[in-house]
Amino acid sequence: MRSRSRVQTVFVGALALTDMLMAGLAFCAGYWLRRWIPWPDAAQNMGQLLDYTTPVLTHVASILVVFSFARLYRVARTTSRIDEFYSVFGATTVSTLMGVAISSLVFKDIMLEMDYSRGVILYGWGLSIVLITLGRIVHTDIRFRLRRRGWGCDRLLIVGTGEVGRMVYQKVQSNPGLGYTVAGFVATNGSAPEPPMGQAVLGDASQLAPLIDEHDIDEVIIALPDATHQEILTLLSECERGKVTIKVFPDVFQIMASPVGIGDLGGLPLVTVRDLALRGWRRFVKRLMDICGAAFGLIVLSPVMLFVAVLIKLDSRGPVFYVQDRMGLDAKPFNMLKFRSMDQNAEASGPGWTVDNDPRVTRLGRLIRRINVDELPQLINVLLGEMSLVGPRPERPVYVNQFRRSIPRYMDRHWEKAGLTGWAQVNGLRGDTSIAERTKYDLWYIENWSLLLDVKILIRTVFNVFQSSTAD
Repeated sequence: MRSRSRVQTVFVGALALTDMLMAGLAFCAGYWLRRWIPWPDAAQNMGQLLDYTTPVLTHVASILVVFSFARLYRVARTTSRIDEFYSVFGATTVSTLMGVAISSLVFKDIMLEMDYSRGVILYGWGLSIVLITLGRIVHTDIRFRLRRRGWGCDRLLIVGTGEVGRMVYQKVQSNPGLGYTVAGFVATNGSAPEPPMGQAVLGDASQLAPLIDEHDIDEVIIALPDATHQEILTLLSECERGKVTIKVFPDVFQIMASPVGIGDLGGLPLVTVRDLALRGWRRFVKRLMDICGAAFGLIVLSPVMLFVAVLIKLDSRGPVFYVQDRMGLDAKPFNMLKFRSMDQNAEASGPGWTVDNDPRVTRLGRLIRRINVDELPQLINVLLGEMSLVGPRPERPVYVNQFRRSIPRYMDRHWEKAGLTGWAQVNGLRGDTSIAERTKYDLWYIENWSLLLDVKILIRTVFNVFQSSTAD
């Protein structure tokens, strides 16, 4: 365990050193940019780069301090590059302002002797955001590669051999960059006795504390969604004796998607388990983004859409567009537009799911479905207000009537407008996948909406399109 702790310390130290180098490089690059670019006016009396030693060192020190307080030196298992940029942007802005303030107050005499260019500070701020973000992306990539080779991996013990335990194991095995090595499973009274996925069941839950010490465990995941509160508390007590990191997959995540909030009712404490995030001014902001995004997309992509329309007419008989009834906001039906990718009489015998190698799909249809070009006409639905850029994918009324009877909270998806793309889709849940799983992702999105989340989903959608277009 001590060697793994050293590796984690090296990771954190390397990240801090990367930030320092990138911040210093950004400030130096800002100095030369100010010399080369005569904006807002020609550079005069800037001095030499060495004259900027004090503000550079102050800037680098401020970066380290602010980033530390912002908890940006906690090496996460997984990091979204968009979230990384957002965090770096905010922390770098604060650190730059703090650096300017410290330089003006503490080094007042030096500042009076030298008229430092404000353009250098402005360029240094912008370049710091870009270079530090790039440096962290490279650091993350190197860290993931090292973890895949076993460097600094934590030994993981999974409590529970049921469906959730198997799901946790599959997630760990499919993402070696997370830095976990599964030591084994711990069985409980309510879990299956056989070793899942060929892994060993090390013992029973009553032996949890000695098992943690015996197998040098760093982290325990309790994967028992049906366990009682008393059983969970007992397991937590056993884990605490072993001094390990503890994570729990409790039943509460199956009945709510939003974070728990604490409030009161005239002094009586209450716990909020559901609070819609998208209402009031947020709804207005989302609609404004939909209008701007759809209008921009239709203008920019109009040549592509015209070209696809011509190809569809040349490839097979029938209309260019396929109009289909879907259910949107408040379960109201609307006509969703798509480029036709099937034969004209594909649903002559009734609606049906598309399957692999579906004979109804045309030659061109297979291509445009693979790269999602068939969805582009839905930008018109977005502009008309029938859909949103991001939201739960709409289903046909016949399927909605089926799912509402078998899937809990399925109709809650219709609290918001249907989307061109969504949180479930960018996480791989599209096409012939579990409707129940998609519903969980859709509800999480509805109850945790933010403008940044929409931007993240749109960016991931673009990357997914490029990846699918280059796939074999």
